[in-house]
Amino acid sequence: MQPHSTSAAGVPGDGQGDGDERSLPRARQALSDSVYESIKAMVMDHEIAPGARVGIEALARALKVSPTPVREALARLEADGLVVKRPLSGYRATELLTRQGIDELFEMRLLLEPKAAALAALNAVEAQMDAMERIVEEMQAHPGPNGRYASYRDFAALDQRFHDSIGQASHRPLLADAVERLHAHLHLFRLSNVEGAGGPTVAEHERILRAILRRKPERAAEAMAEHLTHSLERQVEDGDGS
Repeated sequence: MQPHSTSAAGVPGDGQGDGDERSLPRARQALSDSVYESIKAMVMDHEIAPGARVGIEALARALKVSPTPVREALARLEADGLVVKRPLSGYRATELLTRQGIDELFEMRLLLEPKAAALAALNAVEAQMDAMERIVEEMQAHPGPNGRYASYRDFAALDQRFHDSIGQASHRPLLADAVERLHAHLHLFRLSNVEGAGGPTVAEHERILRAILRRKPERAAEAMAEHLTHSLERQVEDGDGS
């Protein structure tokens, strides 16, 4: 990661004008996002090993930033479920899902997401359907899981956005929140970025989208259930339950 300028690190400006002052919040946010993505990549690629302690000062030195954006990044990663904060021992990277954990995750997804897809087919407004179409189109242009997190980060983010957008289009806030809080994609990509899964994933998303666009709730639920079932099968086949 490149060293950041003094202003980007959030140090007050040199009094050159209101424009500089207005740029500081944007610079701070850009730094915060950059540090978050850097640490996230370390966790996803196991440079920070599962279960390992995450040292704030050490990360700040490695990334050439102050401890403040590192703390902000770790708070966001805790919300993502990638690190956990424990009393007196600070942050640690979360452990990888076990086979039982994977089964339970997909059990929850199969309870929630087909219902969300059916409701989206009934309730999605035009803007939401347009957004889903754009996500699928973007996924078609990105490489699927293969290698390090940096190579498939955009694909993973779009994958998450597609599922979250269906939850939001269900117009059931509690259901949408439950789908989003699973953070299923982060946990699964961290466990095993299944090579060659990009094509099937996009094709399965297209089937879900078509059912929603055609206002066919039963077909949308069925397509989502099929997608999740195939996704679980790909995980299991890739790594003996991973």
